[in-house]
Amino acid sequence: MIIFKRARELRAYLHKMKDKGLKTGFVPTMGALHQGHLSLIRASQKHNEITLCSVFVNPTQFNDPKDFEKYPVRTEDDIYLLERAACDILFLPTVGEIYPGGITSGTHYALGNLENILEGMYRPGHFQGVCQVMERLLNIVHPDCLYLGQKDYQQCMVLKRLVELIQLPVRIEICPTLRESDGLAMSSRNLRLNVPEREKATGIFKALEFIRQNIEPGTTNHILYDAQVMLSQNGFKVDYVAISKAENLELVNHWDGKTPLVALAAAFLNQVRLIDNLLLETSN
Repeated sequence: MIIFKRARELRAYLHKMKDKGLKTGFVPTMGALHQGHLSLIRASQKHNEITLCSVFVNPTQFNDPKDFEKYPVRTEDDIYLLERAACDILFLPTVGEIYPGGITSGTHYALGNLENILEGMYRPGHFQGVCQVMERLLNIVHPDCLYLGQKDYQQCMVLKRLVELIQLPVRIEICPTLRESDGLAMSSRNLRLNVPEREKATGIFKALEFIRQNIEPGTTNHILYDAQVMLSQNGFKVDYVAISKAENLELVNHWDGKTPLVALAAAFLNQVRLIDNLLLETSN
């Protein structure tokens, strides 16, 4: 595996590879890698000659500075895992390399209602920061395909919008969420859970699974209320539990029984904020 820390050197190398007709798959991460990230690496390797992973904890997408400070950094472990996974390239830039002019950006990305609902409502400015770093990374890497995890469902939709806005010819592949044996979605933030919190953390999956198993055509308010109560009784401080159209995240209060849906939740266990989602099957 080749490690690049400077964008100029990475660009030059990838340009040579593109001249040889080799396709590049890109897996952007903030490090503290786990099997969910490695599943994206494997997905890229199936369809591209070159798989590139970036590890960069982006300061502009943290609306809470304390959350940024506590984000787990495990660079040596990440390198080890990527080498074992036979990843071709690791891009390991500094903040100054990604933001040579400083982190303040004059660009506003027209994300529409995506940045006003769900994560956007509870983390103002978050998706602008995500777009800020991803535009820079995409313009450095110019990948043929971008690999994202379904766990960050709303972020996947935001990045689809970003690619449209900057008119970059990149295909986006959204890969299934990987889960622990008890259902908890794999996440770097899980490292911050203590033992009692880790035991309770499965509650967020159970609440979403409750929605999936019990949703019926008609009003959705009662099932959302029941799922929120389940989380609260299990020690969570709930930001939201929602049912939305899978296509555009438009919130759904009444279901026709046919429109594809996704159930989403975000909640705190003490100081750790967890998110998850499940696609809901439509009735015949």
